[in-house]
Formats: sequence, structure tokens, C-alpha cells
Amino acid sequence: MARGFLSRLLAPDASSGADQWQRMTLNRAVDSYLVKLGPANLSAVEISGDAHAGKGWREYASLNYPEFDLCAALTGQGPFDVVICEQVIEHVEDPCAAAANLRGLCVAGGHVIVSTPFLIRVHEEWGMQDYWRFTPRGLRTLLERASLEVDSVGSWGNRRVIAANLDRWPAYRRWHSLRDEPKLPVQVWAFARNPG
Repeated sequence: MARGFLSRLLAPDASSGADQWQRMTLNRAVDSYLVKLGPANLSAVEISGDAHAGKGWREYASLNYPEFDLCAALTGQGPFDVVICEQVIEHVEDPCAAAANLRGLCVAGGHVIVSTPFLIRVHEEWGMQDYWRFTPRGLRTLLERASLEVDSVGSWGNRRVIAANLDRWPAYRRWHSLRDEPKLPVQVWAFARNPG
């Protein structure tokens, strides 16, 4: 009991994905990438909620998976300059169809951002099933097979955040290590383009 109390004191539950310890490095990488793209001139769609809605896009839409079936035929959505799919691809039954639809939602020359957990517990919350895990190489291969050009793949994790995420999603605090242990990725992400 005391151990659980101390654990929650040192690593309280996160209130959203924006303050989860496991997503801090990922969030910084995605935010930096989006700033470089210049959101004010771009249309964007987010498959995974609306975490990036306030970035000052010219036009913005949220398709909200799982209500929006990322594996089904696209009907009337897009295309968009930027397609953001965070923490969804592990929940779809057919990741190849989902990757093809990410490309289909994107204009020629547009950008696709995908992130997914790797060394993390099975999580079936909010009506979603949990099917897949992708290494950095696996995520690159998935997107390239959908005819996307992958500009870069990143990952981050360490043994402390793995242990902290075994039972819950702790918030990041300044005393938490952001040191990366490359062989222990908790989050994997890719920045890709639709060549046309």
C-alpha cells in the first residue's frame, strides 16, 4: 500500500497524452516537425483526436478513430496537406490497409506523421482493440509498402519508463529520466511524404 502511494506521488497519473512521460520525447519531435512545416499555410487531419488542433492550421479536421474506420474505403475525406495518426496504428485490424488510407488522405507532396507504442502493455481502452507493435524498421517498412517516402524514423524509451507504464500512464515530472536506451523503445514514430 505504501509503495503504491509513493509511486503515485513520484509519478502521478497523466491527465492526457500531452503530459504522459512515455510521450514527452515523441511530442517534442512531432511539435518541432510541425513548426517547420508552417501550419498556417496547410490543411491538416488528425485521426487520433484533436491534440494538434490549436497549431494554427489554415484548415483542420479530426476524424476520431475508432468512429472513423481507418481500414475502410475512404469516402469524401481529404485530401489534406498533413495527416497525423498518433497511437492508432496498433489498434487497427489491418495496418497495411490503414497505411494505404493514410496515403489516400494526403495530397501529393503532403506529409504523414505516424506514432505507435512498442514496449508497452496491451491497452484496450475507449472501445479499441490492441493488435500490433512496430519496431522502427517495421514502421518504416509498413509505410514504404503503402508507397509513402519515409523521411525519418525515431524512437525513444528506457527501462524506467517501461516499468512505470506497466500498470498505468504516469505523468512526466522533471525528475523522470528522458535518457534514451535505443534498444528499449517505448515510442516509435515516422515522418513521411506522399510522393504523388
